[in-house]
Amino acid sequence: MSPLSVIYVSICISLLLVLAAAVWCAIRARNMQYWLPAYLSAKRRDPKVSFSPEQPRHIFIAVCDHFEPEWGNPTKAEAIARVDRWCEEYPSRFSQFSDSRGQVPQHTFFYPQDQYAPEYLNRLASLCKQGYGDVEIHLHHDHDSAEGLRQKMNEFRETLFDRHGLLRKDPQTGEILYSFIHGNWALCNSRPDGRWCGVDNEIDILLETGCYADLTMPSAPSNTQTEIINSIYYAKNCPGERKSQNQGVHAQVGQTPESDSLLMIQGPLRLDWSQRKWGVMPRIENSDLHAGRPGTVNRLQHWLAADVHVTGRPDWTFIKLHTHGAKPGNIDTLLGPETVAFHTELRAEAERHPEWKYYYVTAWEMAALIHQAEQGVAIPDFDAIHEHSLHPVKPLEKTDLPAFSSSK
Repeated sequence: MSPLSVIYVSICISLLLVLAAAVWCAIRARNMQYWLPAYLSAKRRDPKVSFSPEQPRHIFIAVCDHFEPEWGNPTKAEAIARVDRWCEEYPSRFSQFSDSRGQVPQHTFFYPQDQYAPEYLNRLASLCKQGYGDVEIHLHHDHDSAEGLRQKMNEFRETLFDRHGLLRKDPQTGEILYSFIHGNWALCNSRPDGRWCGVDNEIDILLETGCYADLTMPSAPSNTQTEIINSIYYAKNCPGERKSQNQGVHAQVGQTPESDSLLMIQGPLRLDWSQRKWGVMPRIENSDLHAGRPGTVNRLQHWLAADVHVTGRPDWTFIKLHTHGAKPGNIDTLLGPETVAFHTELRAEAERHPEWKYYYVTAWEMAALIHQAEQGVAIPDFDAIHEHSLHPVKPLEKTDLPAFSSSK
């Protein structure tokens, strides 16, 4: 090889090494090393697989809101005004839409225990009783203990049920049930620095206190993101380890989960090459709805392509979206013309796809539908979902005294 050839090869190798280093730095900067291997190795749905009106594709859409009225430390009046906007504008804007079963858009408010105030929950309970959604449990905590978490969950679920007519009881056991989203994404103490949780065995405590499903993921680009993506699965506590949800058993038709495992419902997580940063790097589609990033038909295609389903039931697609709906900016998008446009476009898109049956669902309904899929049900049975849960409806209390001492 001539000297010039050697120099040329050396330059090419150097450039490749620089490019590889740049790509790796970009991956690390967005914490993609946690989930990119699973994304690249995942089996894609066979494009030849099709659906028909006789054998439809059932699409379930749940919007799970990390609903924090006191985000940014507003005054009490400002926080109440945020809740009032949701209670007043959501029905007026979205009652015009309905899904394949005639249901209006549903919104699940994952309300933070650490921001408890009855004046917020009374308002949300009233909105939910009108048929626009549901309330579940969210939590921010730091340097906590198993006993501290157990007390928080037990007291808060009792307050929501007894005082505000929210959540449900298992009709067989009488236990108050709830689903969960962890604040700061730090489920099972999953941050490398150990902040914003502190409880390694969080899955066990959640199960013990009536949690029927966790809907925290995806958390990308956070470093709390699991290696498992685009999945519905069951996770068990791994003694002595953090981030137990990093492994699990996928939900499957005909399979009964172990009693000490928690249902994990993940939202779509993909690379979006149509939205490139600097025209080169793909953006992350992490199913987050926020200011400047509303739902669109283009995003819907990504959510469908993520193909989140119960193994053995590929015709049931579960789309779990998330947002911070009380955050300034986000609230304008979620209650504004962009979201109205999305529902309009979704309805038009469904008309173009007669094989689609799409449903606006709450977190509770989504979990129940997953169990129906596991049991081999072919057609979603919403009547059965609501017949087999005890959900009280009673007048709201007017007192403003908290039912327990908040740890805020």
